[in-house]
Amino acid sequence: MRRTFTATLTATACAAFVGLMLLSQSAIAQQKTAKLCNDEWAANKVAIKASGKTKRVFVAECRGVAVTAPARKPTAAPPATGQFATEAEAKASCPTDAVVWVNPRSGVYHAGGSRSYGTTKQGAYMCEKDSVEAGFRASKIARRASI
Repeated sequence: MRRTFTATLTATACAAFVGLMLLSQSAIAQQKTAKLCNDEWAANKVAIKASGKTKRVFVAECRGVAVTAPARKPTAAPPATGQFATEAEAKASCPTDAVVWVNPRSGVYHAGGSRSYGTTKQGAYMCEKDSVEAGFRASKIARRASI
């Protein structure tokens, strides 16, 4: 009895393994290489772009790979009260106060002339006094300089 069970289990495992090997080889045989898909893209670039596909999506579909929709960049939210899109607007709003760049994600503001002034992915220009009232803190470099 035990010998029959072991033989049956071994035969079932071997059959499953052979079946998986056959399925995977047929899937590999149908899949195009990235080079072929890139060549196809180059040959039909205008028509493919006109259909609204990016190169990344086209190559993935060509190779038979499932593609999730690319993450869309969030649209810029309108600036909050006291925040300005340009430095000139901020300077016009607060002629007696220093203009700083605020990063709402980190809660830090950067003074003019600092490395991060106007360069972070998210942010806006504000008057320094308004930024402190809004809860922003000075960057570590600015705090060290004032000590």
